[in-house]
Formats: sequence, structure tokens, C-alpha cells
Amino acid sequence: MTDPLNDHKIVSEEEWVNARKELLKKEKEFTALRDQLSQQQRDLPWVAVNKEYVFEGKNGKQTLSELFDGRSQLLVYHFMFDPSWNAGCPSCSFWADNFNGIIVHLNRRDVTMIAVSHASYSKLAAYQKRMGWDFKWVSSFDTDFNFDYHVSFTQDQLTKKEDSYNYTDQAWMSEREGMSVFYKDSAGHVFHTYSAYARGIDMLNAAYNYLDLVPKGRDEIGHAFPQFWVRRHDEYGDPRRIDTEYYDVTKNL
Repeated sequence: MTDPLNDHKIVSEEEWVNARKELLKKEKEFTALRDQLSQQQRDLPWVAVNKEYVFEGKNGKQTLSELFDGRSQLLVYHFMFDPSWNAGCPSCSFWADNFNGIIVHLNRRDVTMIAVSHASYSKLAAYQKRMGWDFKWVSSFDTDFNFDYHVSFTQDQLTKKEDSYNYTDQAWMSEREGMSVFYKDSAGHVFHTYSAYARGIDMLNAAYNYLDLVPKGRDEIGHAFPQFWVRRHDEYGDPRRIDTEYYDVTKNL
């Protein structure tokens, strides 16, 4: 198979600068559109959270309101970790590698960020230690939280193939990924302001944004599962996990 990059157009420096200026115009248009879309995301109406959710974490039992940790805005990464699994999803682990170090910066903007998973806290703690992360991670095992925010699914939902994930998609496995945003007002009332799933959380992965800049891009086209190459960061080089065309997280835990 011929490498398409071998036939890439080569031009003079002057021609390259002219082409780059034309592309810059489109990039600036995209930036303006992205700012507009971001504002529309923030302008969505809110839903009051009236159900009591109690999570378990390093600090014991905490309600959703307590997870704000003194701030008014809460980001929740829905980390795929089924109660029957012994390790977290490799793709969610890829995302966690990207957000683990930025939370100290988010805190300066009145934002708390945590991860929530369906598995028991003991499993989360063991896996977090293995991965070397220090973000706050709590279990929703004894609550409806994951089901209410459409990232965990019952066998009945899977059997019926309901459009229960990402608002329009059929759930095909027990756990899925996502991000939800909550706000707490001065009176202590909590509101759900936004959620995104699947490719909707794509831009939250900084590594992918870097890959989008290099000549080969993400280099995922033509594979049954685009993230066929993703491993937990301590598994790269493990001969048992190389050349897996369809990297099924339910079989690699």
C-alpha cells in the first residue's frame, strides 16, 4: 500500500505562506463559530436536581451538593467502569490522563472537576492507584445517578435497543462515557446545565487535538474501532495487547 504522504504537494516557502494565510482565515472563522456555540451551550435552560444522590469516595459518603467542594460549578466526567470489571475503560483512561493535571487550574475559575463511575469505590481506588492519578473519583453504585444521566444501562434497555444514549443513539453496552455540568446557586440549589457524550467530549482530549495537527492525523480510518490503538498508559508495549483490530473494552479488562 502506497503511503499517501509520499505524494503530498511540495511548494516554495512563498506559496506555503500564501496557502497558510488562506487557511488562517478559515481557522479564525471556526474559532468565532466555536465561541458562539460555546455560548449557546451555556445558554441552555437548566433543570433543577431534586433527587438526592449519595456517592462513596475517599472521604466517605457525600451528596452531589457536597461534591462541589465550596465552588459553584461542577464538572463530572462519566468514567466507564462496570461493577463487574476489574479495571476502568482504556479509552476513558486515555481521557483521564488528559484531565488529571488540569484540575488545579479549573479550581481557580470556581470549577470543581471529579469523575463518577458505577463500580464500587474499592475498585476505583485500586485502579486509580495503579494509574497514578490524583483527581477525585467517587462511586455511584448505590444510586440512580448513572442511569439518570444516561451512562449506565439495564439489560432491558440493551435488549430493547432503546435510544437511550446521547439523546438519539441506541445503547449497546452496559456503560458509556460522557461529561455532565452542574451549578449550585447561593441558596444551595443544584441544577443540571449541560451533558455531552460520545464525540461530544472529543475536544476534552488534548492528545487528540495535538494529533489533529500532525501529517497523519489520528490515523484511525479503516479500522473497525477507531481507538483500536489506545491502551492504558502502563500497557503500551505489552505483547498481549498489540495489533488488536477491534479493541473491545469488555474483553480487555
